[in-house]
Amino acid sequence: MRIVRYDHAGHVGSGVVIGDAVHERSGGPIVAALREVTLLAPCDPRVVVCAGRNYGQPDGTGKPKLFLKAVNAVTGPGSAVRFPPDLRRLEYEGELAVVIGRTAREVPEESYRDYILGYTCANDITADDWRADGQWVRAKSADTFCPLGPWIETDVDDPAALHIRTKVNGRLVQDSPTKDMIFGVGELLSYVTRWITLQPGDVLLTGSPAGVGPLAPGDVVDVDIEGVGTLTNSVV
Repeated sequence: MRIVRYDHAGHVGSGVVIGDAVHERSGGPIVAALREVTLLAPCDPRVVVCAGRNYGQPDGTGKPKLFLKAVNAVTGPGSAVRFPPDLRRLEYEGELAVVIGRTAREVPEESYRDYILGYTCANDITADDWRADGQWVRAKSADTFCPLGPWIETDVDDPAALHIRTKVNGRLVQDSPTKDMIFGVGELLSYVTRWITLQPGDVLLTGSPAGVGPLAPGDVVDVDIEGVGTLTNSVV
């Protein structure tokens, strides 16, 4: 099932995509054709927790590297990512995002699926030359720096059996199976919820594979995750 949030003729609502239409709920009445609505970020998180450097070689600590993105950064599919005027280098980071379905505290790794509503695509936009702040606040949390979408796909059997492909202006720049994550979804969710209670709608970003690179105004970025969907955003 594909769960969406949408704006239709000024009305913001949630529903599911069935075929080429948005319905109020599974089996419910049609709201509108998919082409007639503006898709919003598919959830409205209270917390966005991110795993850094979760592909490639482990660093030897045996623990995930975590940071937060502020919720003001969340934006939806088709929306514009704003390139700050005083920035030299803006970067894309295509990622698999986990959307929480029930209150998650001290989640057992083997039971992680019980706490997940579904998965969506994310682009962890980063202002590279602002990382000198030390806390990465500006670098990760400026407005529009967390595109999510296009929907929440609930029918994912194994998040380690997916594939992330990111394109910039049609050129393939990231191409990786999610099985290459150092810490899988279960490990990450268990680790995070030792200290941070996650609520329904909250988001866990699972890290970006090799190929992270620069963006410029006018670029169009596609983050495609097979079995989940394609998130497209432009840079202005």
